[in-house]
Amino acid sequence: MQRKLFIRAAMTLAAAILVQPLAAQAQAVKLTLGHGAAAGNPRHDASLKFAEVLKAKSGGRIEVQVAPSGQLGDDAAMVTALRTGALDMSANSQGAVAVAVPEYAAFGMPFLFSEPAQAFKLLDGGLGKELADKSAAKGLVVLGYWDNGIRHMTNSKRPITRVEDMKGLKMRTPPDSVLVDIMQALGAEAQQVKFAELYVALQQGVVDGQENPLMNIQASKLYEVQKHLSLTSHMFQMTPFLMSKRTWDGLSAENRKAVTEAAAEATALQRKLSQDADDRLLAELKAKGMKVDTVDKAAFQKATAPVVDKWTAGPVGGYVKKVVAAANGG
Repeated sequence: MQRKLFIRAAMTLAAAILVQPLAAQAQAVKLTLGHGAAAGNPRHDASLKFAEVLKAKSGGRIEVQVAPSGQLGDDAAMVTALRTGALDMSANSQGAVAVAVPEYAAFGMPFLFSEPAQAFKLLDGGLGKELADKSAAKGLVVLGYWDNGIRHMTNSKRPITRVEDMKGLKMRTPPDSVLVDIMQALGAEAQQVKFAELYVALQQGVVDGQENPLMNIQASKLYEVQKHLSLTSHMFQMTPFLMSKRTWDGLSAENRKAVTEAAAEATALQRKLSQDADDRLLAELKAKGMKVDTVDKAAFQKATAPVVDKWTAGPVGGYVKKVVAAANGG
C-alpha cells in the first residue's frame, strides 16, 4: 500500500515538473518585427526600444526579434506578410501600405505639410483613427504613426533649383503612386527601385537621383554616390508601425495592453529622433561634400497641383479632401 502511494506521489510530482515548463512556454510570445531602414536610422532605434520596453512591461513574456535593412523582404513584401500573418510586425512605408489601404496616400499630397508636427496633429486625432479603422479592415493593426520625414531630392547630374532642371532626370521612387505622379508632373522619369538596392543603382547610374528624408540619405550613405542635394520639401511621409491582425487577435488582453504601451513609448522616441536628426543632418551632409541648393517652391507647387486634383477626384477622394482641408486649416 505504501509502495502504491509512493509511486502515485512520484508520478504526480513528475507530472507537475513537466507541466510547469509547458505552462511557461504557453505564456511566452516571440514576435518578429521587420523594416527596411539601415541600422542607425530612427526607425531601427525605435524598433529596438519597442522590443526592450515590451519585454520589460510583459515581465519577459514577450520577446521581439528586430530584422532591419530589408532582411525579410522589401516593404511591399512585408505588408503582404503582415496581412497573411506570416510576419508579426513592421515599421513600414507609407507608399507600400497605401497599396493595401489607399487612404494613406492622402498624407503624401505634394507640399501639404511643411513639417511633420502638422501631419501628426491630424494623425493623432480623428483622421488617424479613421485610417486605423480602414487598416484593421485590411488585416493591419496600427500601433503608431512614425515619422519618415520631409523629403528632398538628390542627383548626380546637376543642381536642381527650377522645375526645368528636373526634365529628363531618371529619378528613383519607392512603390508610392503619389511620388510617381509628382515626378512625372515635374518632367522627370520615375523608376521604382527597392531601397535595399538603391545605393548600387545610384552608384552604377541605373538612376540619376532619388528623393528621401535627410535621415535616410545619411544612414544609407547616399552622399557617397550623390553630389547634389536640393531642399525641395516636396512631400511628408509617415512610417506606419503595424501589427498583423492575426497576431493581434492571438494575444491575451494583458499582452495587448503591454504592446500598446510599449508602442506609445517607441512612437514618441522615433518622432523625437527624427526631428533631432533633421536639425543636425544638413550640416553633416554638407561636410560630406554634398552641394546643397534651395528651389523655387512656388513653381514646384504649381507644377504638382494636378497631382492633388487627380487624387481628390479618385476612389479615395473623399478622405483625401478631408486631409487636405484639415492641413490647410479648414
